[in-house]
This record gives sequence, structure tokens and C-alpha cells, in this order.
Amino acid sequence: MTVDATRVQTKLPVKINRDEGDARWWFGCLAVIKATAADTGGQMTIVEITEAPGAEAPLHVHHREDEAFWLLEGNATFEVGDTVIEASAGDYLFAPRDVPHRFTVGASGCRMLFILTPGGFEEVLRATSEPAGALVLPPPSTPMPDFARIAEIVRGYGCELLV
Repeated sequence: MTVDATRVQTKLPVKINRDEGDARWWFGCLAVIKATAADTGGQMTIVEITEAPGAEAPLHVHHREDEAFWLLEGNATFEVGDTVIEASAGDYLFAPRDVPHRFTVGASGCRMLFILTPGGFEEVLRATSEPAGALVLPPPSTPMPDFARIAEIVRGYGCELLV
């Protein structure tokens, strides 16, 4: 019998400083991976997301993870299933697995945490992004990814793009 190391209770504390983490340019945003399955004994992934004004996440669904959003700055409109939710700094919302969801960022942009349980979503993010050159949004000239190719990649991780 083998033991999945990402599901073993972690015994050591982990600290990621404010300007640290695995910084990635992902779908036009800056995504900084703050906590991974390996860090948390498989329990969660936390990603700090900085989005430009008017940015839109594609409609998608997670079949393995529940996803929560905690807005730190700015505002966004979320669609979770048939529910539309207006959220601003300080607000938290939850999108259960198997429920399609997306968001549109407000006019001032936003910064938020994605909190996914169980952990492991960092692998999807790494497979569909590129290392960030700096802790800033990607340059406007950065091309958006090929969504057909991305759809194939994320399917292997239990996610679907519904665009």
C-alpha cells in the first residue's frame, strides 16, 4: 500500500512572506501561489490573484475542488450557477465543486485569494501559466492563451472550460 504524501498531516509550520510565492502570469493576471497541497498535507491551495480592471474569468467548473474567493481589494461580479453575486473588498464567497462559475472584475481591478480544497490546484495553474517576470500584471502585449489547448490540459486535472 502506498501513501499519498500530499495527504499526510504536515508537521511543520509554513510561512510565505508578503512578496514571496510562486509568481505566475495566468490568463492576463498575476497569480502568486501561497500554499500548496505539499505545504498543507493535501488540505488546500491558496493563490493570491491580482486582476486588471474589467478582466473576466472564463466560465469553468472544478470537479475535484471547492473554490472560495476572498476579495482583498477592489470588486468583482461572480456568477456561481444561476446566482449573481456582487462582491467587494472584505467579502468572501464560496463556489462548490461541480457548479460552473466565473467572474468579471470591476473598474478599479481587484486583488483576491483563491482558496481551493482539497489541495492540488497549483498544478493546474502551473500547467496553464508562465513564470512571472516580476510581481506585476503581465504586459498588455502578452497574448491570451489558446483556450482549446488549455481546455485539453485542464480536463486532465478534473476541470472544464465551458467557453
